[in-house]
Amino acid sequence: MTVETQNGKLVVEAADKSDFWRNTSYQFIHNDGHALLKTFPDKSALEVSFNLDFSGQWDQCGIFIRNTDVNWIKTGVEYFDGAPHVGAVVTRENSDWSMAAYPEWFGKVITFRASRDGNALTIRAKADGDFQLVRVAPIDPQLNWEAGPFICAPTRAGMVGEFILWQEGAADSSLH
Repeated sequence: MTVETQNGKLVVEAADKSDFWRNTSYQFIHNDGHALLKTFPDKSALEVSFNLDFSGQWDQCGIFIRNTDVNWIKTGVEYFDGAPHVGAVVTRENSDWSMAAYPEWFGKVITFRASRDGNALTIRAKADGDFQLVRVAPIDPQLNWEAGPFICAPTRAGMVGEFILWQEGAADSSLH
């Protein structure tokens, strides 16, 4: 992995075959994706924006929320089968996966927002306009969590992500 800043952007080149995944369906464990994490306290939110211009199978960028190697959530865009897909993976020993295709988001600036409030993590995303709800996931409010931008390239070398925003703020005041 290489990291540098260019014109106010955090530019990251992911290592070949990097990913976060545990067991389910594929029967492998990957814990070698790249994430720049810091403390993610209760009643706070994190937004990350990046340019969606990647095109390798399973290339991905977004937000990574972590407690341990076996208790984490990633949300972002994964490029597969010729289109970008918005999704989330919630992992407690084993990973699950939810996703939906958003081909119209290719070539745009994408923003993900993770809002932590008590036992819930609310995930939203947007390309243009207002945030859309991606997922509400349970988290243990008694645990210490970290969050930040992430990038993975499970199938190739040379995948570069350009993060243009990383901001923290107060948790969302409501789900709707």
